[in-house]
Amino acid sequence: TDIGREVAMAFCGDVCDIEFRNSVFDALCAEDAPVQICIPAAGILRDRSAVKLNPDNMQVEIYDEQVFNKVLAINLVQPIYWALQTLKYIVQWRVTKHKLTWAPAEPIQGSIIFIGSVAARGNRGQISYATAKSGLVAAAKTLNIEGMMHGVQSKIIHPGMVNTPMLERLPVGYFNDHFKPQIPLGRLIEPDEIAAAIQLLIENPAVSGPLWVDGGLPPLA
Repeated sequence: TDIGREVAMAFCGDVCDIEFRNSVFDALCAEDAPVQICIPAAGILRDRSAVKLNPDNMQVEIYDEQVFNKVLAINLVQPIYWALQTLKYIVQWRVTKHKLTWAPAEPIQGSIIFIGSVAARGNRGQISYATAKSGLVAAAKTLNIEGMMHGVQSKIIHPGMVNTPMLERLPVGYFNDHFKPQIPLGRLIEPDEIAAAIQLLIENPAVSGPLWVDGGLPPLA
């Protein structure tokens, strides 16, 4: 709390669970005000070649469809639906205030920030992840067009190599040997740098995105 005022509420659950999502929004919107900022940041990696040869039996295998669907569900479908839920509550709140179409003279009513990736441009070994992150680009654009009727902006940020536990999946030394030489910044991006970029997107309505926070990393091969 801050001077006796509650400033945060924690929820733990499966982001793909519709009932969990509904319960979160019901709790947060219980006091006559909608959620105004949504940053659906859950994500997973399940990297492997789209088609590869199994050296044990010399059979050609394709990427597992169930794994593909899981990656899309967590990285693409559910972020969109958390965003839609945010927009729904803001629109409903405006209806109760007898405010239908938003006017530019009004303040921005809400901000949705999707977490994309440099992999959205395509990346070897990331057929599922790259597809999901690329899909978020179209989702952000579409929701921004529709959402601005109600004063809600949707934008997307594309992080590069960020210093988070997700990178622990890389073999020891792989970043320094393969990625670091390609990054003009010469290091991993820190989470607080990503947070600052997201804050910029929220606070400045003139910045539409996408915003690349990649340290200058060129398109991945």
